[in-house]
Amino acid sequence: MGRMKFLALSTSAHRYANSGIHTGMWLGEFTHFYDVLTDAGHEVTLASVDGGSVPIDPVSLKTPVIQLGGTNKRYEDPDFMDQLEGTPAIADLNLDEFDGIYLIGGHGTLFDFQNEAVSRAVAHFADNDKIVSAVCHGPAGLLDVTLADGSKLLDGRKVTGYSWAEEKLARRTEEVPYSLEEKLRDQAGEYTTATVPMTKHVVVDGKLITGQNPTSAAGVGEAVLELAV
Repeated sequence: MGRMKFLALSTSAHRYANSGIHTGMWLGEFTHFYDVLTDAGHEVTLASVDGGSVPIDPVSLKTPVIQLGGTNKRYEDPDFMDQLEGTPAIADLNLDEFDGIYLIGGHGTLFDFQNEAVSRAVAHFADNDKIVSAVCHGPAGLLDVTLADGSKLLDGRKVTGYSWAEEKLARRTEEVPYSLEEKLRDQAGEYTTATVPMTKHVVVDGKLITGQNPTSAAGVGEAVLELAV
């Protein structure tokens, strides 16, 4: 495929709807994927649902979480972090310029990834036989996506995503608007998880790639590279 230009999409939601607790994009899920692709010579462009500054889930900045995969070094790099300011809105992009999309996780996605602009973008990549990838809560953007032929994106497909067991470990069961695991089980052909919560689990089904949790973000990037050969 040569040098790819990949679109990474972040949530714009910065709080849980029923509390004052902050949320947003899980930073490591962007940095780990970004590093895998850019180290291989590809380009990654960050966009968000609404455009503007990307909110970061503060939990993703805590030690030792931020140290995993060198995310702390990216966080301390002003040139890298400038990408999170003034991002384009997904609805304003020319999607034909990109070879695939990556839906970054973070609990914020449960509040704004199921919207018309996101669904339209995901369908565009799938309809054009391009890579559609997502990690953790990012698969929220795969839900209820209708393709050009009238079928649903997840019909009969194998996927993973943040599990309810992991939601319990994160102590967010009372904050989230729905169980992502339950919706993925309902809509996809097969939903699987790692045997141990919060360990790497990546599922590849054709050009649909999903990762279960933050530890799977680099693995999603590696799976993308394998398809790009």
